Amino acid sequence: MTNKIKIIGAGLAGCEASWQAANRGIHVELYEMRPELMTPAHKTSGLAEIVCSNSLGSENKNERVTAAGILKEELALGNSLILSCAEESRVPAGGALAVDREKFSELVTKKITAHENIKLIRKEFTELPEDEIIIIASGPLTSDRLAEKLKAFAGERIYFYDAVAPVILKESIDTEKIFVAGRYGRGDDYINCPLNKDEYLNFYNELIKAERNLPHDFEKEKYFEGCMPVEALADRGVDTLRFGPMKPKGLINPATGREPYAAVQLRQDNLDETLYNLVGFQTGLKWSEQKRVFSMIPGLEHAEFVRLGVMHRNTSVNAPAVLDEFLRLKSRENIFLAGQITGVEGYMESTAMGLVAGIAAANLINKKDLPAWPRESAIGSLLYYLRTTSPSHFQPMNINLGLFPELKCVRGKKDRAKIFRDNAIKSLEKFF
Repeated sequence: MTNKIKIIGAGLAGCEASWQAANRGIHVELYEMRPELMTPAHKTSGLAEIVCSNSLGSENKNERVTAAGILKEELALGNSLILSCAEESRVPAGGALAVDREKFSELVTKKITAHENIKLIRKEFTELPEDEIIIIASGPLTSDRLAEKLKAFAGERIYFYDAVAPVILKESIDTEKIFVAGRYGRGDDYINCPLNKDEYLNFYNELIKAERNLPHDFEKEKYFEGCMPVEALADRGVDTLRFGPMKPKGLINPATGREPYAAVQLRQDNLDETLYNLVGFQTGLKWSEQKRVFSMIPGLEHAEFVRLGVMHRNTSVNAPAVLDEFLRLKSRENIFLAGQITGVEGYMESTAMGLVAGIAAANLINKKDLPAWPRESAIGSLLYYLRTTSPSHFQPMNINLGLFPELKCVRGKKDRAKIFRDNAIKSLEKFF
């Protein structure tokens, strides 16, 4: 066995896996098919390009402990490349970690290409030889040819539809109709577009009848619950949006001194504060309809859309049926999977699976034991879910407190989260 790994895909997971393996003395060949072959969602050739929301989830701040925050603490302990670049390119987002997409990608690209043990190869990779260690981190938009090769070993695959929210130019927002505030008075990181009842109902009625980009006849329309298109949410009922992306709770409009009937939040998308995205407004509407319907939102009547929403098919394997506890294919132990293709959902979750695969593959080459991740950790809990869920009911999953080991006689979400965090960090301090 040579001291070399081939990693397919230079997204979040592929770059993280490359970083972890390279830092353990392994020579990495990192394959990225862009710009030779683009996907329906990517717009650049940059590594780790973020195509959906620019938010990487909540953090642990002011004792607001969350599952996503625990996962970030674990990645920090593991010297995560993706997390460090996110911190360096962050933009204001209240209790969340959000990034300037362009600067984030530039940082990851710079650090990957500068690493002495990593060679970046710009071409599509389609063969899966048996005599080499390979990590497939090609993401949910894996090329058709590689997907067919993988299908031969991974068997049944599942898919769901993912959608991207529009981005607008800040200077095109009507500042007379909006207010700046964080929810419950926490900072001022969001632009809020308030709607009264009539404005909301008019918007809702136009949204549900707007033309959509539909999947092919042979594809059943399936969505991941954590990233539902706004129009699909609206289909569930007239008030669904007011308890979801348009909820007014905790937002006091200084013009009235009260919460609005509904509100659309805009979050900073770049460090220069020139671009903002519509929070929770991922969509599969036709582009002309996006402009028409979203321009009904107060303050956005003359908004300039620099990026419109798109919907695309995501692909992942049925993890409990085809992967072992180290993210290796059960039928081909020289092949590891990493990222969303493993069946996790979310940027940090995908990054974590890249870290897991990179360390495991490096240990395999270095003739060390493959790491058994502590069940008490967020990473270990994600792996446990991938391994133990019934294959017939498996679906992509974000990290959440329900995945951690059950705690006896502990009441209150906040108290449980603190114990989960303490147990996770303690277990991984010994692990790393």
